Amino acid sequence: MNNKDQDLIYSKPQANVADFRFDAQVVEVFPDMIKRSVPGYNTIIDTIGQLSKRYAVEKTNIYDLGCSLGAASLAMRRSITAQDCKIIAIDNSDAMVERCKIHVNAFKADTPCVVKQGDILQEDMQNASMVVLNFTLQFIAPQMRQQLINKIYKSLVPGGIFILSEKIYDADPTCKDLLNDLHHDFKRANGYSELEIAQKRTAIENVMRPDHLSTHIERLHQAGFSHATPWFQCFNFFSLVAIK
Repeated sequence: MNNKDQDLIYSKPQANVADFRFDAQVVEVFPDMIKRSVPGYNTIIDTIGQLSKRYAVEKTNIYDLGCSLGAASLAMRRSITAQDCKIIAIDNSDAMVERCKIHVNAFKADTPCVVKQGDILQEDMQNASMVVLNFTLQFIAPQMRQQLINKIYKSLVPGGIFILSEKIYDADPTCKDLLNDLHHDFKRANGYSELEIAQKRTAIENVMRPDHLSTHIERLHQAGFSHATPWFQCFNFFSLVAIK
């Protein structure tokens, strides 16, 4: 990997650390950033592909909300066997959408994938057999999160599946500190310095507001989901499935 692709954004001291944004600078190094920052990310993406093979239904839509560079969309395109499905990938970052289109267009598959810029709170969603919300809800204003989950539930056909992946926090302060420490050890093991860890934490603390796991489950039940279970957790990162 050359320096252009390596996440060095916070490697030098910054007098004023700005709030984190998914801009062109982040897009350039995003795969490296995710690999070195999110434990289990590849497992989550691979499993989303497996779930799409099982749950994608003929003549329905599959939504990838907050698609970033399209990792989940590409995993689903490789795996879907149902006919006449369409993947709709949405992100509000211009830079992410443009790069995602390049990635998606480079991979030929029977299942079409439409990549579009938009606000997932405003986008119309319907006739979905599968919806993916991968590390995106944590960037949505807390007061709008139930509204989005309600919309996702209504968009799903009976038997449709919702995959939610997020960073969470533990309500027990001792456990919360332990999980945070383990995550920081993970970053150190992947080559991040103490300066990088500290400055990234400062940059993201005002824009990413994680929930407790019980809050996620409560939202899902309030929206109408009767089946919901976590299937993956590593430190303070988890993924769950909910079925309509």
